[in-house]
Amino acid sequence: MTDMDDARPRTGWTFLTNHARVLATIARDPAIRVRDIAAQCMLTERAVQKIISDLESDGYLSHTRVGRTNIYEIPTGTPLRHPADAGPTVDALLSLFLLDAAAHSQAENTQAQ
Repeated sequence: MTDMDDARPRTGWTFLTNHARVLATIARDPAIRVRDIAAQCMLTERAVQKIISDLESDGYLSHTRVGRTNIYEIPTGTPLRHPADAGPTVDALLSLFLLDAAAHSQAENTQAQ
């Protein structure tokens, strides 16, 4: 399988919701632009704006305007939304993505040397 195969959208079900993808992308870069979130998550900008609105209205995300940039903040200790997922917090879930991103970055740096 090539890198290009990995980037193709899949049909059917996925492990993550678009809300989780957007939140994980914001966790990696709290100053990221909606346009860049959309590109990374393979969504439209309008869809990303709706997801951010959903996350903010339910207390999973907030933002502060600094000039022309939004700086996003994910509150700590927020429980996962579904009752079957009770226990772990959003922080715990996002830490998996951040660890994976750090490991991937480290692997790329090692290959470049």
